[in-house]
Amino acid sequence: MPIRLPSCHKRSPKRAQGAVGFSSSDDRADREDQVKAGLNDMTKNHKHDGSDPGARKTPAREPAVNSDTGADADRSDPAGKNPQAGHDAQSELARLEAENTELKDRLLRALAEVENVRRRAERDFNDVRQYAITKFAGDMLGVADNMERAIASVPDEARKVDGALKTLIQGVELTEKGMLQALEKHGVKKLVPLGERFDPNFHEALFELPDPSVPPGTIAKIVEPGYSIGSRPLRPAKVGIATGAPSQGVPLSGNREQPQNRR
Repeated sequence: MPIRLPSCHKRSPKRAQGAVGFSSSDDRADREDQVKAGLNDMTKNHKHDGSDPGARKTPAREPAVNSDTGADADRSDPAGKNPQAGHDAQSELARLEAENTELKDRLLRALAEVENVRRRAERDFNDVRQYAITKFAGDMLGVADNMERAIASVPDEARKVDGALKTLIQGVELTEKGMLQALEKHGVKKLVPLGERFDPNFHEALFELPDPSVPPGTIAKIVEPGYSIGSRPLRPAKVGIATGAPSQGVPLSGNREQPQNRR
């Protein structure tokens, strides 16, 4: 910045023209006074303008220009000044709600499928554990039948007369009892359905016989006992079913009278 000396300190022309005749000491003092006065004025001017090189320069802050005035207005009132933004927000909210509903439905279906698989696996495991000896138990039924036939073949009079035979039969009966207990421990039970209602799942009807003392469809005679394993039949019992009392005036089958031919 160029230094401008005040007008009051400028050397007058008259003095400048006659300065040659002054002494050197006076001229020097006069110049020193002028220089000091100029320096003082420069210092004052620099301080007043803020251009003091020793002072810390602080950048002037410009007034903040709110360039987002429209955006702020949109945020404060999106539906009034920017309807497109409000519509977009509603669409996004609807999309998120639909996605949440779909994910919840998928989660419930996955949980239900896992529960079904767990129950199916548990049922299969129980079936395998319960029916694993089905074939072995079926083979042992013949042995149990033979023991029962051996015991039934000995009359009661022979047991009373011969003591050794009586002891032998008692041993066979204990063996049969122990065998049935061992089979029952593994889920195999003996079926003796005398007097029960006929069940085609566990019984096999071989014949019918009239028996007025029981209702029709009742098992009146057992030809061969049956066995079951768990809730399934291992071997159906062979039985005879009662048909109830015969109707009056209707002869039994095989005894019906042949009608006479009338002329």
